[in-house]
Amino acid sequence: MRTTTMGRDGPVVGRLGLGAMGLSYRYAPGLVDRTKAVSLVQEAVDLGVNLLETADAYADGENERLIGEAIRGRRDEVVLCTGGGLLGNPDGVLRPAGGPQALRDAVDESLRRLHVDHIDLYLLRRIDPAVPLTESWGALAEQVWAGKIRMLGLPVVTVEQAREAEAVHEAAAIGAEVSLFTRCGLDDVVPYAVERRIALLAGAPLGRGLLTGAFSSTDDLPPGDWRRTQPRFAPRAIRHNFALTQAVAQVAARHEATPAQVALAWLLRLGDHVVPLPGTRASYHLAENLGGDRIRLTEQDMTDLEFLPYPAGSAEV
Repeated sequence: MRTTTMGRDGPVVGRLGLGAMGLSYRYAPGLVDRTKAVSLVQEAVDLGVNLLETADAYADGENERLIGEAIRGRRDEVVLCTGGGLLGNPDGVLRPAGGPQALRDAVDESLRRLHVDHIDLYLLRRIDPAVPLTESWGALAEQVWAGKIRMLGLPVVTVEQAREAEAVHEAAAIGAEVSLFTRCGLDDVVPYAVERRIALLAGAPLGRGLLTGAFSSTDDLPPGDWRRTQPRFAPRAIRHNFALTQAVAQVAARHEATPAQVALAWLLRLGDHVVPLPGTRASYHLAENLGGDRIRLTEQDMTDLEFLPYPAGSAEV
């Protein structure tokens, strides 16, 4: 797998990481097989994936526990990314929690659940509108100086917010939902990231499954799957969005590849600093996703994908 450096002086990571959210959270959580989930993470590491991304808000910390179990005895093989700054309500809605003490406590809890003595990359998951960004970021910078965290990552930000945070402590990464279906911020944040050698961690790089072409109807989603509540998966929207994936499939056919592989290859083509974080629960999809690194899109491919119509429905809410 191709590699890149996380931040200016950070560790070397593979150009494709593993987003662990779906292993135990939101995507039909009642169908989770913990043993298989742990095995899949270990298989990913065996295949050369060394960047693992989780968060304390995923399944109320259970996702971190799962990752901690999977990497036991293999800590030195992975670059471990988790994050905080979000709390779940009883109704499942996440709200920002960027107070300094809340973040200090969150770091300690993540360390405990992961069974590690430090976190390689800690992402602030949301900017809390009730707390100045410099206070949230400063509290996390304290955790770096204390040796609990190696590097810090920002959430979706404007360039002005990124500069404000970096006046306190440098950012090694920006974590954002980025895909062929979600391109917000690419025009301004990406150039800033390139200039500062900040990694762009592309979450939901397959459009939460839409870009695989596997979903043509809401009925294709398992009962209880969180995506059933999302605008892009509403009955009328999902039919429109499935039609868009056929254009991706046409590009894939030229390379004897799958739409998922092309969607990942498009992100990799954006620059060496972009690291997609696809998630999956199945070994065959894991192998498929990693195959996206072998696809070399042509200029014609990029043009065809660049003019892909915008999907129906807003992104995650």
